Order: sequence, then structure tokens, then C-alpha cells
Amino acid sequence: MKKLILIACALMLSLASFAQTYDTDFTQTRRLKVSGRTTTMKGHLTYDGKEKLDMEYSDPEGDYFRVDGNKVDMNLMGVKSSIDAEKVPMVKLQRATLINCLAGRWEQAATDNNATTEVTEKTGFRTVKITAGGVIPRGGYKSITLTYRTKDGRVTRLVLEEAAGIENTYEMR
Repeated sequence: MKKLILIACALMLSLASFAQTYDTDFTQTRRLKVSGRTTTMKGHLTYDGKEKLDMEYSDPEGDYFRVDGNKVDMNLMGVKSSIDAEKVPMVKLQRATLINCLAGRWEQAATDNNATTEVTEKTGFRTVKITAGGVIPRGGYKSITLTYRTKDGRVTRLVLEEAAGIENTYEMR
């Protein structure tokens, strides 16, 4: 479950500081730091600019991750689940992180994840690094790095790192 929420977080964070609609393809690369093993997944993301996200995977085909308000639905390798985020604290935190980042409230996402932020600018791009300090809340992330084009707020790259050493990199088209 955390894997799917992590995937969604990465993609939703990719919307940076603009609460806008989003319709794009993505490639996700998951790397296990201990073994160096990587897995690549592809799909399409649709976001309504509020609280509705739909990620449909083409590889692996049939997988999905959906957020509609407090409801989180997912299918990961044939295992389907539906969760009310208000009833599961870990999912509630991850959902709030996603929504706050989509709405441009990455400072609130940092606060919720017991983290600090650092923003850097390079020609045409802004990078927001959210780094946990001290105890990482259950369901939180060790770090989140978001790079987006400043001219339109579109993400080009997002990296999410879990405390367990799993790193997910998302490339947005």
C-alpha cells in the first residue's frame, strides 16, 4: 500500500506550486538502495486541480492509483484495495502530503512530515527539497525532491525516498 501511495505522492508532488489540472504520461523508476535493483513502470496521470487524481499504469498494465477526496483506491499487481484516508492515519498523512503539494503548500507538507524545505532556482527550473529531521512519521518520507519548470509549473522530475531505502524517481512528460 505504501508503494502505491508513494507513487501517487511523487506524481502529485510533481504539480509543484500550481493547483491546476494535469494530464501527462510518466515513467517511474524504483530503486532499492541496498541491492541496487531497479524496476521501471509507465502510465498516465490525470489531476483535476482539487482532490481527484487518477494514475493508470500501462506497464504494468491494469495497475492504478486513484484519489477522490478522502477515498483512495488502488490495484497493485492484482491486489485491489479501497481505503478511507480519514480512518487510516498513515494514508491520511500521505494523502494530505499529496494534496498540499499539489496545492503549492509544500511548506505544510514539510511540517506534516517533520521536515525542512530548501528551494533553489536554476535557469528555467525550481527545485524544492523536503528533508525529514528527527523522527519520520509513519507513512512519511525521508526526503522529497521536486523539480519543475518555472514558466508553467510542470514537473520534470520528482524523487521520493523512504526511510527503508527505497527511492522512486518520476519523470514527467
